Amino acid sequence: MTLAPPSPLSSSSGVRLRLSAQPAQVHMPRRIDGAWWPRSTDLTSELPLLLGGLPPGWGHVSSVLVGEAVWAPFPGRLLVADQVVRLRRTTSRQAPSTVCLLAPGRGRWDLLVVPPGATEAEAGCFMDSMDTVTKTA
Repeated sequence: MTLAPPSPLSSSSGVRLRLSAQPAQVHMPRRIDGAWWPRSTDLTSELPLLLGGLPPGWGHVSSVLVGEAVWAPFPGRLLVADQVVRLRRTTSRQAPSTVCLLAPGRGRWDLLVVPPGATEAEAGCFMDSMDTVTKTA
């Protein structure tokens, strides 16, 4: 297990995250829950910022599934805010780059990942388009 570095306190290190409102109908295709724009491909430094920026109602995220192509090598477990988070990779190349967050008893949230090297304009367009992306349940 790897310990996450403490989150920097500067305002420039804040999480870049946009969450979408969810449809009221349960039987609609599952929508993307938001978009996340990490500053680097180092998941061990980016994940604590993301998890710290999530709504409290999402609960403790205990497992994270990420696309293989985006991230530098990372351990199987990470200690974040005194909680163990399991990290797994997927090799699926059929969907846009996403991160899947799992919180037992609370739910699952899927976030599109804006490439860290994207310009501010590119990231803005990407985040603005997230509500049009759907996936099957």
